[in-house]
This record gives sequence, structure tokens and C-alpha cells, in this order.
Amino acid sequence: MLTSIRGLLAATILAGGLVASPAFADETDPPKDITISGYAMGVTDYRWRGLSYSGGDFAVQGQINVAHSSGFYAGLWGSSLEQDALDIYGSAELDVYAGWSGDVASGLTADVGMTWYTYPNGTAPGLPGNYFEPYASLSAGIGPVTAKVGVNYAWSQQSLGNDDNLYVYGEVGTSIPGVPVDLGAHLGYTSGALSPKLLTGVSTDGGFDYSVSATYNITDNLSVGASYIGVDGASIDGFSNDAVVGTVKLAF
Repeated sequence: MLTSIRGLLAATILAGGLVASPAFADETDPPKDITISGYAMGVTDYRWRGLSYSGGDFAVQGQINVAHSSGFYAGLWGSSLEQDALDIYGSAELDVYAGWSGDVASGLTADVGMTWYTYPNGTAPGLPGNYFEPYASLSAGIGPVTAKVGVNYAWSQQSLGNDDNLYVYGEVGTSIPGVPVDLGAHLGYTSGALSPKLLTGVSTDGGFDYSVSATYNITDNLSVGASYIGVDGASIDGFSNDAVVGTVKLAF
């Protein structure tokens, strides 16, 4: 996607759960049909599929998600950006998404939906940054480890230089027994308009991104974390160089 920072060049949010007061709550009450959740988060660098969209600088992010007991959900995710030279993206990203998640077999959960990536104050005339991307994934628990594989595909759109883009990935995660620490690893591959090799001027081939992470859960709602992130292509400082990214997250 070198026709945008995410298209010409490129993971959550704010919420309040409605909980009954202990004085009136009944443990036998049925679960609510609608659940609202979210978080606010600060990151030392906004990295998306290995590439930076904050110029290697701090970014503020947040999300709000509304889910129904049927498995359908919708939400908003936002982040501050480093304003690009052409002002295609402006200084903010707002992603609108909707989908369905649920069990499709014993221990196997599916998630399918669509994301609309939008840039509300991008002003470059004739160079839109907005685009749509459907997604699907399967996740399962294997002992103490959770595993997930997924695919995202954006069809040919103007913001992608009239090209398409395919992203496939796998993730694993686990918790350390007796310690409030979560560990994770991610490997992804991009082919098409958003290939890191294309966006860093190396070639039109596809490229990998990868990360390993650790999160310390201070409370049920507050956590801090660190990730080491790398990506194929030329190493450009503040964009595609390997980086350690720190996070502070407050969930609601």
C-alpha cells in the first residue's frame, strides 16, 4: 500500500461494562444480551504489521466494542498518527468494524468480519486513504497455550493504488502460572499493495513481519507490556527498523 501511510506506505479500546450493583446483583441473573467493553492505551510507537504509522513516536489509542450474546459485534478503534508528507492520512486513524465470533467446533472459535480503515482529517485531494478489508480467523486452546491463524484480504481499491492486498498470520500466547505475566508471539506475511518490501522500495515481493511480547497485569484492568517487532524490507528509521515498543493499557 505505497499509495497511502498504510496504502502508500500502513493492533484496540475504550469502554465501560455495565455491572449491577453488588447490593442488587443476583448470581442467578441471566447474562446480559449486550456487553460493552473497551480500553485506552498509550504506545511508544504505533506499529501495524511491522511498520510504524507514528513516525517511531508515541501514540494514543483506544477502542470501544459492543457485543451481542448471539456472537455479533461492532466497534470503533482509533489511534493518533504521524502526519504524512502528502497529508493522505492526517493525524488520526479511526477504524470501524463489525463481525461475528463464536464456537464452530469443540474448542475451536471462528471470527469473521469487515474493517473500514478511515482517516478523518486526511486532506490530500484525489488521494483517499480509506479502504475496506474483510477478515477471518480460527483460534483454539492447546493446554496452557492459545493459538490463532487468520487471513485478511483487501480487494483492489483506489487507496491501495488499485491493487489488492493479502495478509496471513499466526499467533501463540500463554500465561506464566502463578505470575500475572502473559507471553505472545506473532508471524505475518503480506503480499500486494501493503507489502513491507514494496513500501520500503526493495521489491514488489511479499514480506514477513514478526514480534514477541510480554505483558504484566498490574490489576484486572491495568497492564504494561513490551514487544520486539521486526519486518522485512529496507530498514528505515522510524518506519521499518526493528523496534522495542512499550505499552500502558487501561481496560474498562
